Amino acid sequence: MEHPENDEQYKGLKVNKGVADVPTVSPYLTKRLQRREYTPAEYTEGILKGNITILSQAVTLVESAKPEHQQVAQEIIERCLPYAGNSVRIGITGVPGAGKSTSIDAFGIYLIEKEGRKLAVLAIDPSSERSKGSILGDKTRMEELSREKNAFIRPSPAAGSLGGVARKTRETIVLCEAAGFNTIFVETVGVGQSETAVHSMVDFFLLIQLAGTGDELQGIKRGIMEMADGIIINKADGDNIEKTRLAASQYRSALHLFPPSDSGWVPQVLTYSGYYKLGIPEIWKMIEDYIRFTKENGYFDYKRNEQSKFWMYESINENLRNAFYRHPDIATMLPQTEKQVLNNEISSFVAAHRMLEHFLKNK
Repeated sequence: MEHPENDEQYKGLKVNKGVADVPTVSPYLTKRLQRREYTPAEYTEGILKGNITILSQAVTLVESAKPEHQQVAQEIIERCLPYAGNSVRIGITGVPGAGKSTSIDAFGIYLIEKEGRKLAVLAIDPSSERSKGSILGDKTRMEELSREKNAFIRPSPAAGSLGGVARKTRETIVLCEAAGFNTIFVETVGVGQSETAVHSMVDFFLLIQLAGTGDELQGIKRGIMEMADGIIINKADGDNIEKTRLAASQYRSALHLFPPSDSGWVPQVLTYSGYYKLGIPEIWKMIEDYIRFTKENGYFDYKRNEQSKFWMYESINENLRNAFYRHPDIATMLPQTEKQVLNNEISSFVAAHRMLEHFLKNK
C-alpha cells in the first residue's frame, strides 16, 4: 500500500517503501531441524550400531500416544528383542532430597571409568497434576554423566497413567539393551506407587535413605523396605558420619522383622556419600554379589520370566481399557449414564455393568 505522505499535496515529504518482512526463523535452521523418517528396519540397524540419535528418536516413538507411532515403535521393539536382556537393571528410589540424582551421577561415573560399562539412565520425572507439564531436569542434576559418551540419560514425564509410563520405560529398556548399554538405572519420582511398577522391571532394587529424618523409628515405609534388595544411607560425611552409622544399625534391626525374601538374599545396609563419592565401590560390590547369588540359585531368570508375564497381563488390561473408552458408542453413553448415576436413577455398579455389556456386544 502506498503511503499517503507521498501525495503531491505534501511537498517535501517522501516515505520509502521499506523492507519486506523476513521470517523470524532462519530457513537454513528449519531445513536442519527437519527429521528424516526412518523405516523400522533402519531404526533397528541404527540402534544395534549404538547410534544415540536414532535411539532417542525410537524412544520418542515409544512414548508417543499416536497410534501410527505406536505401530512403528512395536515393530522396532520386536526386531530389537533378540538383542536385549544382556544388562543389569537397577531400580533406584528414595524420598525427595535423598540425593538420587547426585548418587546416580557418582555411580555412573564410577561404572564408566572404573568398570568400563555403558550406562543408560531412565528417570521418571515428576509432572504437574494441573498442567501435566514436566521440568525434565535430571540432565541438569547429573552434570558429569550428561557429558559422558558412554551414558544415555532419558527423563520421561510421569503425567497420565503411571502404568503407561512404566510400560514405556520397560520398552525403552529393551531398546537401550539392544544399543549395547549393559547397565540400566531406572530412577523413580520418590516414595509411592511408582516403586511397585519399577520393582516389576528391574533385577536389583536400591533404596536411598537419609539419617535423622525420623523414619528409622517409625514404620519405615514397610512396603518399600520389603521390596529393597539393598539400602544405602547417603551423606555419610563430615559431622554426619555417626548419624548415618546409627541409622544403618537401626535399619539392619528393622530388616530382621520382615519375612525372608523370595530370592533368599539378605538385604544389606551401607553408608556412603554421593557428593564426595565415598563408599561407591562397596555399593557396586553388593549389587554384583546379589546378581551372582541369584543367578546361581536360579532366581534371576525366574524373576525376569515373572516380570515378562506380569507386563503381558498389564498390556492386555491397558489395551482393553483404551478400546473401551475409544469406542464411539461408549463415548456417547458415558455422559448420559453419568447423569443417571448422579441423579440416583441407577447405581454405579449397574451403570458400569450396562456399559460393559454394550461394549462386549458391539466391539
